[in-house]
Amino acid sequence: MELILYTLRSVAYAIVDPAHLIILVILGIMFYMKNRRVSIMQKMTVGESLNSPLELTLSQLVLGIVAGAIGSIILSSLGIVFNQNSGIELIFMVSLFLVFIKKRFVCFSYSGAILGLISVITNATGTQSYLNINVVSLMTFIGVLHIVEAFLVMVDGNRGAVPVFSTKDGKIVGGFSFNRYWAMPIAIFIAITTQMAGGASSAMVTPAWWPIINKSETLTLLAKTVITCVPLYGMIGYNAVTFTKLKRKKTLHSGMLILIYGITLAIVAQAATFGIIGQLIVIIYAPLAHELMLKIQKKSEDNGKFIYVSDEVGVAVLEVAPSSPAFSAGIRTGDKILEINNKKVLSEVDIFHTVKDSTIDITIKIKKFSGEIIDYVIKPKNKRVGILLVPKMIRKEDALGVENDDFKKILDEMKKKK
Repeated sequence: MELILYTLRSVAYAIVDPAHLIILVILGIMFYMKNRRVSIMQKMTVGESLNSPLELTLSQLVLGIVAGAIGSIILSSLGIVFNQNSGIELIFMVSLFLVFIKKRFVCFSYSGAILGLISVITNATGTQSYLNINVVSLMTFIGVLHIVEAFLVMVDGNRGAVPVFSTKDGKIVGGFSFNRYWAMPIAIFIAITTQMAGGASSAMVTPAWWPIINKSETLTLLAKTVITCVPLYGMIGYNAVTFTKLKRKKTLHSGMLILIYGITLAIVAQAATFGIIGQLIVIIYAPLAHELMLKIQKKSEDNGKFIYVSDEVGVAVLEVAPSSPAFSAGIRTGDKILEINNKKVLSEVDIFHTVKDSTIDITIKIKKFSGEIIDYVIKPKNKRVGILLVPKMIRKEDALGVENDDFKKILDEMKKKK
């Protein structure tokens, strides 16, 4: 229990300490500005914001702190300890460098593999180096971070999803773009030769069963040093696009794959205790397995059936505004409009005209995502019912050619067309 309390105090120190608090405030401002653009995009496409910027930002900060506390407890319970001169802090700088090559390389799976390889080479050749990192601790650390990330994605990854459109097989299909980041304070044990004073840096008596991971080497290290729990900030991100899954199902699917990767990496990391061959196996496994996980997600998306596509049957509903007449009536994302006022719907234009010209309640026949067919009676509010439809066709001049996640450019283009 003392071990857990000590770890939680260190995480709390990362929140209340003025230096760390500044980092948290800066991250919060960055998140808010980004979420404000997301909220504006939702309002321009759906008619109202599905999530307020404050709601999105608070969930990123609060859930990130909770996830950081859980991850820190797991790491401390396993006994993950880094040497004072290990260079573990370089993993953050290497990740920032790699993101300029490809965005997905910001993941610690890649920077950790680079640092681990450099450490193995320098140790094998006897080269004097600042970097002397324990591969078991490093890769277990990365595995635990992915386990925590998996739960963040499953719980909060679908918030702030932005509706998007694409052309597939000659048809316009609707989908959602996910772009979430969480600020995560994480506390890691550092073995130091001299005891640091005060606060979260005080020494701690470890329980008899501790450590669980890398026991003999860690105990040898602790015989010559004391340990201190050092808090630091990391940022976990989730980026994805789906045209074949409901929002919630997509994040659950992604989260499960990330969870499997994190667990397997933490297990495979123990092979590094068997010498240089085992270390190389783990170092190679980390990035390759991560690439495999991404390919599995892509293949699942490529082989899936498009959900949000308008066809001869009816017009697909991509999103529904939460406070709209349509939502109150029971219409949901993934539904398909078959008839309106007892007339078959040929395109989204039929729906627009009927809603615009209506002065009384309108009847809409819906085929639910489950396959059930239901009639709804809706009273338009200010000539709107609050649904975003997937068009059957779109004029070339109305199309926006933008890069993924370029929210500012999207907003500027949409404002020009209004």
